[in-house]
Amino acid sequence: MCFFENFERNSELLVLMAGLLAQRKEKDWEKRGLPLPKVYSIVVLLTSRLHNGVINLVGKVHLEMRLNELIIENGSMCQQLLVRIIECQGLPLISGQNCDPYATVSLVGPARSDQKKTKVKKKTSDPQFEETFNFEVTRPNSYTKKSNFQVEEEDIEKLEIKVDLWNNGNLAQDVFLGETRVSVKILRNDHIHRAWYLLQPKGNGKSKTDDLGSLRLNVTYTEDNVLPSACYTPLRTLLLKSPDIKPISASAAHILGDICRERYEAVLPVVRLLLHHSRLVPFVSAITVLELENTQEANTIFRGNSLATRCIDDMMKIVGRSYLTVTLKPVLDEICDSNKTCEIDPIKLKEGDNVEVNKENLQGYVQKVFSSITQSSSSCPPLMCDVFRSLRHMASKRFPDDPHVQYSAVSSFVFLRFFAVAVLSPHTFQLRPHHPDLEVSRTLTLISKTIQTLGSWGSLSKNKLSSFKESYMYDFFKSFQEDKCIEKVKKFLDEISSNVSKESSGVEDSVVLKEGEIQKRAQGRKRIGKRNFKKRWLRVTNRELSYHKHRGKEALCIIPVKNIRAVEKLYESAFNRKNMFQVLHSEKPLYVQAGNCVEASEWVEVLSQVSRCNPDRLGTFHPSAYVAGAWLCCRSLSDSQPGCKPCTPTLLANLQLDIDCDRETERIFSLLTSSYSKLQKMEDACASIAVYQGPPREQDDYSLFTIQDPKETFHTVQQITHILEELQREHDTRSGTAQYGSQENPIVGKTS
Repeated sequence: MCFFENFERNSELLVLMAGLLAQRKEKDWEKRGLPLPKVYSIVVLLTSRLHNGVINLVGKVHLEMRLNELIIENGSMCQQLLVRIIECQGLPLISGQNCDPYATVSLVGPARSDQKKTKVKKKTSDPQFEETFNFEVTRPNSYTKKSNFQVEEEDIEKLEIKVDLWNNGNLAQDVFLGETRVSVKILRNDHIHRAWYLLQPKGNGKSKTDDLGSLRLNVTYTEDNVLPSACYTPLRTLLLKSPDIKPISASAAHILGDICRERYEAVLPVVRLLLHHSRLVPFVSAITVLELENTQEANTIFRGNSLATRCIDDMMKIVGRSYLTVTLKPVLDEICDSNKTCEIDPIKLKEGDNVEVNKENLQGYVQKVFSSITQSSSSCPPLMCDVFRSLRHMASKRFPDDPHVQYSAVSSFVFLRFFAVAVLSPHTFQLRPHHPDLEVSRTLTLISKTIQTLGSWGSLSKNKLSSFKESYMYDFFKSFQEDKCIEKVKKFLDEISSNVSKESSGVEDSVVLKEGEIQKRAQGRKRIGKRNFKKRWLRVTNRELSYHKHRGKEALCIIPVKNIRAVEKLYESAFNRKNMFQVLHSEKPLYVQAGNCVEASEWVEVLSQVSRCNPDRLGTFHPSAYVAGAWLCCRSLSDSQPGCKPCTPTLLANLQLDIDCDRETERIFSLLTSSYSKLQKMEDACASIAVYQGPPREQDDYSLFTIQDPKETFHTVQQITHILEELQREHDTRSGTAQYGSQENPIVGKTS
């Protein structure tokens, strides 16, 4: 919508733009895809925010503040501040999905910073919190100790309430969503204050103007009006049929990728939709076969930016996020926090640097990252393993005379496009909270280049050293024992891409995923009673689940992760206790009570994810307990009776909760609509090829498309065109009934 080079310089430009917009006819702007009132309101809001030195257009919070005077037991009086966080609206999406928001509420002043925290609300951009927090503002009149306050009399007008909104990252780093600050002095004339506040960036724009640099920013406004789910059924059905269409180039999903091949965002909604409905693996297999047919040499396999490689890239980013966290986060935290110098380029060495020490530091880091990756096969998500298995099989079939191609087909994705990229930019995968500084970034670059070469099977069958252009990297790589590295990579690739059981390769560093205090029922007890429950410290790592009498004490019981067969919620009626879950393993079930429902869900999610690759996972479970000779859920008398309820799928169930199929289908509709001219050209090309049996006469236009079967492709394009027309009519009908300023079409107004 706008292109900024400097906030202050262009605020006047925005004001001028708002004036020009006000003089434009509404029809002229509707032709360009935006109604005049919406464009005008956005520009006004941008102008207002830029004048205030802040740009953050996402999210607002509803607060209520109240001052109370309390008389305590000894008759003295003190003031108490009650802060009620009611709700939020319009919080930003995280990777295109609703976030898991929570808020921290702090009373900040010269002498203190008291912080409280709300519960986490799952999968929503409009959380309803309705939580109230109490803060002691002044000390009692008779209070004589000064340890509670660092100043004799704290000025109330210097206090402020700070509300921070966060996305709960669970296994990953929590993501900051915005903050707002309200001075307590707003209650000077009124004891109750209730208002909506826009969320701001960190610091609330309070930096001095002199400290601000210039920022070049490209702002794009995208509006998705999501229709009722039934409206998308024809388009969704057509897309989900894609893996079954022969040839695959005539499918709706492939046609979308073909006409939008220059738009990276076109692939992601298709991947999400197919992933949600468990149709991604057959589609990826089909388009991979098509790409391999056009690949002439084994050493160039999956080198280009094709539809197949983009689909697999997006799949790994969605499915493999927790895998990266478990595998790389501990070692990346160590690298970024220790900040050892690792520069080995003689030209870039600083005065006083010792290149041998730097080389030793770098080698130690590379060994840790390499070991973490090659020992992580048991944590690789099953869906990624299914795709890698398919790639390996198809590559071997395409190039039967090359014994290495089965490995290079997998390593070109898992090392070059997954792990190496995450090492290079850990902040983009939420492995680190911020972009690393220049020195750490240089270290990560050197590690990433080495990992790419160590894991690239294309150079394992020949001299790896030839892949380095820089002489200093050539010399550094000589320090690695290449034969041992080849064996480790081969074993790792075998484990993540074959049907054999995935066991961890060697000794693996233990990574703590979650720990905390719980109530545990004694295992094997058949009677109900309070004495059967004890307070314990529960701890789960990527290798084992253990409980201890107290934190830091020796484990009373250790359950290897590979022995966990299921993790499920437990009916409250089982022991008349809320927030219970069970861990089913080779011995008696472990029954655990968490502190609250959020904690219980987090425990279940972490344990399910870490054990999801176990080959002997159960298909059914008992949602209640075996007490007094019978299962309370199904009344079966045998304690070895198979479960009466299906187990919760561990991987795809979570993805289904996170993916809004209607929103993804609407995005696909928008992409097809914006590329309608290319869709028409493809239809013309199919008709021309079908009628004129020979090379296309308009080679420049038609060569852009993949048309193997013109009749089948023509039929699919016609179906898409018809569906687009129907959806457009639905949009026109519904947009015409919503009055500007109504709840369906609200005004973006000024805020104070």
